[in-house]
Amino acid sequence: MSMNHTHKTIITITPSWLIQKKSDFTCGVKTLKKLGFTVLAGGIPTKLPLPQQKARELHAACSRKDVDIVLAQRGGYSSIKMLPYVNFALIKRTKKVLAGFSDLSTLLNSVYERCGLVTLHAPMVLNLSEPSRFTVRSFMNAVNGFPEKNLFKGVPVTVYNNGVACGVLKGGNLMTLSSMIGTPWEMKTDNAVLFFEDVDEKPHAVDRYFTQWILAGKFKHIRGLILGDFRGVQPRFVYEVIAALQKIRIPVVYTPYIGHVKNKLTLPVGARVELNTKKKALTIL
Repeated sequence: MSMNHTHKTIITITPSWLIQKKSDFTCGVKTLKKLGFTVLAGGIPTKLPLPQQKARELHAACSRKDVDIVLAQRGGYSSIKMLPYVNFALIKRTKKVLAGFSDLSTLLNSVYERCGLVTLHAPMVLNLSEPSRFTVRSFMNAVNGFPEKNLFKGVPVTVYNNGVACGVLKGGNLMTLSSMIGTPWEMKTDNAVLFFEDVDEKPHAVDRYFTQWILAGKFKHIRGLILGDFRGVQPRFVYEVIAALQKIRIPVVYTPYIGHVKNKLTLPVGARVELNTKKKALTIL
């Protein structure tokens, strides 16, 4: 499993829910060590930290000189509650790479918006307990600064609408990002290539969220759209919901490798990318 040793240091934090099984945590940490990382992990708390405590933990992790990557232990729900307490100026100054996905979409996107720092929509400690080879390869490509520029290399891609688009890559979990609309941390979508995924939501709920984005004007000036896995809801259904509400003039693709899935693509939130449907490529510019 070992890939070119990065000699980077990862610190784990608890911005969302707690890992339930200690073995998931220790296996995830073991995977990271096998990949050549130094891992600073104090173990898993038994009680969910308060939002203020989560923010303090994030600040402490970002303030450490010996840390390169700040990695969430797992997702779930509640990272949004810490946003009022986050010191974005400190994060901007320390320039750590924040990584996670799902509920962590809150932090990934607001850190890019407020600090101009690229964050990683990436597997977390929990997801690295038994990762697939693809997941590991994509994660290592990201932490090594993307030597492979085409993020869709080796990725199955279905094209729903053709085209070529350049923009800033943003996105993550649909329900989590929808809950930020109308708050000071709402995602800016103009000139973005957006990606979305969700898990175990009913079709009408997914429909409702996308309808909210469109009625809120959030899809008016986007450049491209990438649909990931919506476990329990067909991607074609998701596309048709959007197409029924607004004329599609942008490239739209689907890949099963984004979301709560075995093969997980690590994506740079805030990076400038080109989505090219003819080449089925998503390239970092």
